[in-house]
Amino acid sequence: MLNDSVKGAAQAASPSPSRSKPLIAMRNITKSFGSVQALRGASVEVHAGEVVALVGDNGAGKSTLVKVMAGVHGFDSGDYEIEGVAARINNPSDATAYGIQTVYQDLSLCNNLDAVQNLFLGRELAGSRWFGGRIKRAECEVRAREVMTRMRLGNLSLTRPVGAMSGGQRQNIAIARSILWTPKVVILDEPTAALSHSAAQQVATLIRTLADEGLGIVVVSHDIHHFVVHSTDRIEVMRLGANAASFRSKDVTGEQVVNAMVGGNENVNLAG
Repeated sequence: MLNDSVKGAAQAASPSPSRSKPLIAMRNITKSFGSVQALRGASVEVHAGEVVALVGDNGAGKSTLVKVMAGVHGFDSGDYEIEGVAARINNPSDATAYGIQTVYQDLSLCNNLDAVQNLFLGRELAGSRWFGGRIKRAECEVRAREVMTRMRLGNLSLTRPVGAMSGGQRQNIAIARSILWTPKVVILDEPTAALSHSAAQQVATLIRTLADEGLGIVVVSHDIHHFVVHSTDRIEVMRLGANAASFRSKDVTGEQVVNAMVGGNENVNLAG
């Protein structure tokens, strides 16, 4: 059972009835893998201009929920709506068509290619096949510079191999690739993992910039005390495949979030 302080913060996070329709609304989602029930009626909403964190211990169901959101997994029952309309998402291509982009923890970057080549990897701008279908490098560079400037990363080299970049720069390239095609929602899996404090701050600033432009941002993160509490708007805590608590980030402490994650006594679970 959650104590009174956690209950109060969780109740305060309930969405206002005057808010517009969420970009994504997932309600009572269930998902089983054979005899293992990974999701037991999980729900989450993401509004435009909002950064929502999904947190929980390993096995809590947060990764499964975002993979359902991204079209990697189907779901057994529940409702999935995009801007108030029932969505049919059977694979990642369907999610992309709905305006959902995902940046996974491994980033899926090619170290031997430069930033422009990675941004357009698999979706290169090419000329007519009558003229050999040559890649329009100049046009790609213009669009790449536009998106990097929009993200306030105009000083990042476009011609340097990604393998020679820092972890923070690589993360920024992966995020830039996700917004190149004007999505509505961006899902980020552990965006600050293995980054220095300064690099993590830069990524947090970039995420806030994207939210301020009206995108919905979903973040899966274990960095409760430094990133989640200070750089998101709302926190959805998952435990054993279901929602355990919901908080407004500005109204909660890292200790309260950890307490909700483990379902224990807040006075005991004071993780630093």
